[in-house]
Amino acid sequence: MSPISRGFHGRRRTPPGEEGRVPPGQYVTTDFPVLSAGPTPHTPTEKWTFSITQGGDTKKSWTWDEMRALPEENVTTDIHCVTRWSKLDTHWQAVSIDTLLAQVEHQAGYVLAFSDGGYTTNLPVQDVTGGQAWLAYGYDGGPLPPEHGGPARLLVPHLYFWKSAKWVRGLELLDHDQPGFWETYGYNMYGDPWKEQRYAGD
Repeated sequence: MSPISRGFHGRRRTPPGEEGRVPPGQYVTTDFPVLSAGPTPHTPTEKWTFSITQGGDTKKSWTWDEMRALPEENVTTDIHCVTRWSKLDTHWQAVSIDTLLAQVEHQAGYVLAFSDGGYTTNLPVQDVTGGQAWLAYGYDGGPLPPEHGGPARLLVPHLYFWKSAKWVRGLELLDHDQPGFWETYGYNMYGDPWKEQRYAGD
């Protein structure tokens, strides 16, 4: 299954002085390419929830209004897609994953993000804590559009962007690493753009 791209108008060179911000093998675009492995879900916010689960049990769940009542952060960050584009200085409105995980007791070493449409991706807990990851519901001062993962997506900008799961609905706490959707198709289990960890064995 291959990602579908639309609304993408080509490559642009890395702007002068920005080379140190762009990982190896990447090029900078001012567009925001849309890539997905299937149809775009459209979940109304009144039916949306986000849950933290473990062993089949829900440890904590939030409605849309409850999530939006949590402390909001404005995040400006660069993002890097495994298909080799990078977009600099993206602006998000989000709640920190630290804020969410602080509300449950656990000793998990990994999480598996799960989304509408059946998408999943795996992440070490140490990579979604310490101010490194967010649940993003706004982009550029407005609601996050469905084609970019709205109403809410994971934002883990230090890893390749497939780890920033679109349409995310929760995190499953795990005591072991477990491959998600793209990882089962040969993508790298971790996905560090600075090490070019695109595929298994990289």
